[in-house]
Amino acid sequence: MITGEQIRAARAILKWTADGLAQKSEIGVATIRRLEAMNGIPTGQARILDAIQRTLEQAGVEFIGTPDHQPGVRLK
Repeated sequence: MITGEQIRAARAILKWTADGLAQKSEIGVATIRRLEAMNGIPTGQARILDAIQRTLEQAGVEFIGTPDHQPGVRLK
């Protein structure tokens, strides 16, 4: 699972807006913003987090660490 901080960081590294991520992942922008506002693993449906993670990974983001130990992002 990814953290809210990783979602924010991944968007920043790609220079995407929340609206852009919402369109690309087919998840509502309000949901994206709500998940990003949470620290740690966001509460919500796993399928939504998976869709966001897949979208960001397809754009070249690599999620590193674990939610409990040095979570981060980098470009592949």
